[in-house]
Amino acid sequence: MPRTRSMLPLAALLVLPLTACGGTAGAEAKEITVYSADGLRAEDGSGFYDKVFKDFEKETGIKVRYVEGGSGEVVQRLAREKSNTKADVVVTLPPFIQQAGGKDLLAAYRPQGSDKVADGAKDPSGRWTAIAGNYFCFVYNTKELHSAPPKTWKDLLDARYKGKLQYSTPGVAGDGTAVLIKAMHDLGGKEPALAYLKELQKNNVGPSKSTGQLAPKVDKGELLVANGDVQMNFANMKSMPNQGIFFPAGDDGKPSTFALPYAAGLVEAAPHAENAKKFLDYLLTERVQREVSAVGGGFASRTDVKATDANATALAGIMRGVEVFQPDWADLDKHLPSYVEGWKKATGS
Repeated sequence: MPRTRSMLPLAALLVLPLTACGGTAGAEAKEITVYSADGLRAEDGSGFYDKVFKDFEKETGIKVRYVEGGSGEVVQRLAREKSNTKADVVVTLPPFIQQAGGKDLLAAYRPQGSDKVADGAKDPSGRWTAIAGNYFCFVYNTKELHSAPPKTWKDLLDARYKGKLQYSTPGVAGDGTAVLIKAMHDLGGKEPALAYLKELQKNNVGPSKSTGQLAPKVDKGELLVANGDVQMNFANMKSMPNQGIFFPAGDDGKPSTFALPYAAGLVEAAPHAENAKKFLDYLLTERVQREVSAVGGGFASRTDVKATDANATALAGIMRGVEVFQPDWADLDKHLPSYVEGWKKATGS
């Protein structure tokens, strides 16, 4: 079933749950508030978060109050609320989780089980840890493009995609930022990537704050190509069967991608810090890690958890033959604003 991506302005998504929890403040309250990037919750209640929140409350008595937004938006909200912290846990994608750490919005906490998470998927200082593996991708309409699906960045410049291609906004959406990161990797750096994206603009429908809004459009044929991520798009395939995943290749013709894990951290000055620590521990239990694929359509972040469910097998097939590269997150943490500004100028966005 479809996993939700941000369909409302973040302010609306935030005000409702935070208003609802008024009057329950206090360190001993049996609750936590989680600010999260979209993608792990299902509209019909069958998603990874839906099950995890329900099971966690049943086992601990701690209620999870959920606030959803774009990957960059949730970190921006944390920054605005720094003097009056409301969130206990934040879950978002790179490079925004690194930004949260760099802005001292996260407290150091190493959840139980984090020693089983690869070093590249957790902060050396203990401020965040990946809870679910994921990878950047594009999707295309399999019904319309079954005979000639796109394979490379150059393919996307074809006139057939004019007004039929869209990607989410870099600097706002995690998957949109990933478009810029991968283009820089594949095409030889910032300037070649910006030159390419400027040319691609002739086919681009325009900006979108939400990546999740694009998959339904691809499935219906309103778009032929859009960006996404493997977890979200794979999880949506049962309800949106006309989408296929691909990884655009550079001049060498080799498909590639990079990890975009959902990473969680304890918010600095969290009002329910002890409850939040219990929740972070829970997310890395072996049982929950197996549910990342079986329920959520993602990849376990613990390296010792070898999922064998049907989803895990299918996901392994999707990733077979795809090169996984490691972005320079330190560089991106430092220079992302200038990269995004360059993208805005190049595309006129």
